[in-house]
Amino acid sequence: MRNTLIGLVAILLWSACKSGSDKQKLPIYGNRAPVTKMVNGKQVTDTIYQTIPSFKFVNQYGDSISNKTLNGNIYVVDFFFTTCPSICPIMHRNMLKVYKTFKSTGNFKIISHTIDPKHDSVPVLKKYADKLGITDNSWWFLQGKKEDIYTIAEKNYLVAVKQDSSAAGGYIHAGYFVLIDKQKRIRGSYDGTDPKQVDQLIDDIKVLQSEPDQMIVQ
Repeated sequence: MRNTLIGLVAILLWSACKSGSDKQKLPIYGNRAPVTKMVNGKQVTDTIYQTIPSFKFVNQYGDSISNKTLNGNIYVVDFFFTTCPSICPIMHRNMLKVYKTFKSTGNFKIISHTIDPKHDSVPVLKKYADKLGITDNSWWFLQGKKEDIYTIAEKNYLVAVKQDSSAAGGYIHAGYFVLIDKQKRIRGSYDGTDPKQVDQLIDDIKVLQSEPDQMIVQ
């Protein structure tokens, strides 16, 4: 009887630990496809997840930023424009909390893509960043070709953006903060105007940082 109870307790403890460990891993979002390959003479089916493709933009310092620049970094991305009269100021006030939490940690970035590159030149983005108090390389404000920005927003980061003369400021865009891991996979999406969801983002970044394949220096 005593041995049975000990065994039962051991099973319960193992189950609790396993359950706890499962909770410490974030889901992977986006399209996925099964791929079958041979490993050590055995047929194995693996899952290939959607990843952020190659890109090249320019930040507020005039530096070229590509997908390779972000290698080895967990990062958060959003879309905005500097003359936005509605959600952008709220989003970036909330993003400041994320920035201040992680700016001193290694391997973490924030990138904000302007959806109005014609107006938002490098000097305009620099002035905008300075106003927010961003003077380092932890948060980049990126400018590039409009078609490239809109394509990567909707197709890869799954964030809707649209130029619309009837909208406030001339643009419509979703205010999501998208969390990307070191393998350039989407691990979460959060309403950047909602403080509670931004707090959840901060918690999830910490969870993501603790995942074994995110702790590896790349």
